Amino acid sequence: MFKLRRFLKDYKLQLIIGPACKLFEAILELCVPLVMASIIDQGIQKNDMNHIIVMGVVLVLLGVVGLGSALVCQYMASYTSQGAGTKIRTALLAHINGLSHKELDSIGTPSLITRMTGDINAVQANIAMTMRLLLRAPFLIIGALIMACFIDLKLSVIFFCGSFLIAVVLYLVMTKSLPFYKEIQKLIDKVSLISRENLSGNRVIRAFSKQKSQQESLDNTGEELSKTTLRVSRLSALLNPATYVITYIAIILILWFGGGQVNNGALMSGDVIALTSYMTQILLAMIVLANLVVLLSKGIASAGRINQIFEINSSVTEKSQDKIAPVKTAPAVEFDNVSFTYGDGDNELSNISFSIEKNSVTGIIGTTGAGKTTLINLILRFYDATQGVVKFNGTDVKDYPFSQLRGDIGVVLQKSVLISGTVRSNMTWQKPDATDEEIWKALEIAQAKDFVNDLPRKLDAPVNQGGTNFSGGQRQRLCIARALVGSPATVILDDSFSALDFATEKALREQLLTLKNTTLIIVTQRCASIMNADKIIVLEDGETAGQGTHKELLKSCDTYREICLSQLKESEVEI
Repeated sequence: MFKLRRFLKDYKLQLIIGPACKLFEAILELCVPLVMASIIDQGIQKNDMNHIIVMGVVLVLLGVVGLGSALVCQYMASYTSQGAGTKIRTALLAHINGLSHKELDSIGTPSLITRMTGDINAVQANIAMTMRLLLRAPFLIIGALIMACFIDLKLSVIFFCGSFLIAVVLYLVMTKSLPFYKEIQKLIDKVSLISRENLSGNRVIRAFSKQKSQQESLDNTGEELSKTTLRVSRLSALLNPATYVITYIAIILILWFGGGQVNNGALMSGDVIALTSYMTQILLAMIVLANLVVLLSKGIASAGRINQIFEINSSVTEKSQDKIAPVKTAPAVEFDNVSFTYGDGDNELSNISFSIEKNSVTGIIGTTGAGKTTLINLILRFYDATQGVVKFNGTDVKDYPFSQLRGDIGVVLQKSVLISGTVRSNMTWQKPDATDEEIWKALEIAQAKDFVNDLPRKLDAPVNQGGTNFSGGQRQRLCIARALVGSPATVILDDSFSALDFATEKALREQLLTLKNTTLIIVTQRCASIMNADKIIVLEDGETAGQGTHKELLKSCDTYREICLSQLKESEVEI
């Protein structure tokens, strides 16, 4: 929790006023037993009605002023906790967006979602409860002990012994429960993972009739979560009984010994009532403190998980925000002896070297797992090459600001993802100020103009989360159009024709070839998609199996020839 204090720097005034009001309320509460003792000793025993009325009015005033102080503190605590929670959530999302794919892969999306929601909510609750109760409860306990000492020093020993025993119980419960809360958060991550997979992959699960096995998996994890939660709940359940037992034993002892002193004339009846009231205040404060310990245990565990993310540094960082001027005579993309591994020891790419000239059409082909997408990820700097240099427009991609590198490249990734909103809002990602004319032009090239034009609201037609209100082929064409808006100098299509029929793909390729001053990189498994490319790069098991035109590779590269003959007739291959 202490590491997250930087998010509270804008709430210094609230952090002072809130607890101060709560302390003022506690002072007023400590005055109540003294007023009650005065009513008993000076009013009731002496039959002084005026004194009873005056002290009654004082009690009401103490209650009203105390309520006002509590409300001010409640407002300050809510304002601070919600504001700080918003800042933490914003900063955490910004930090996550700054991490490379390597770190995101290792953490996992479900875990990140849990930390962004449940963990931050727990921290917010901690801030609010800390402002409201963390200072008040100890102050009440200490104040009650001091007031007890002033009333009777001997009887105050009972207070100190009772408070010490309750503090021991709190310490034991806190130290035992904290590990359980950490385990609970991990299990919540696992439940989130299974739930997310079941929701996002619902159609696949139904297609294979795996509902029962998936339900069993969720049930097992849920049962484990339930057992862990029950363990910590049983432990926490000991707090109230233990504190009540200790407190009421202390009250009995106060009444026992205090009653004797009243009979001897050493104490007044009101003093015994005041001592009993102070012991009750200690009890209530301890109960609050006990529940606060449970909440703090959850909050500390959640804060630790949030800090874990903040402490992760991206393996892919920007050297500078200065824009890089392209080298006019340099290739658009160049790989110089590039190797890459995901960290498991085996190279995903090994000794890759090639260049892609500007304003050319280049095809990258290979079987599944050959490393095609990994190669594209290195151009976009989603990962950094383990060895060698990847250049874009003559400069190492590591020297580019992310915004410039990815802004100069229109990319369509393997998975076609649309963001909830409208067709227009999705089309303006590459160029926020794109005109309708530019958008329609991109839709026309992507073969998406006709079906978008048929939508009731056309460009303002809604897009559901993930684009689920469009077919796979429609989503793919919209993603291609999104990459083309703004006429980027380099366009990368990573297996972006897989959901298209052959006629639509052919028309799309013909339109793409009409683009002027554009370097086109097509990653595919279909040889027909790149047969007319200026250059074809063949990948096999993470290595370059061949480079050249279609005709050159048919003669020089057995891998390429095998791919072509597995998809087309020999007469179609020999063009």
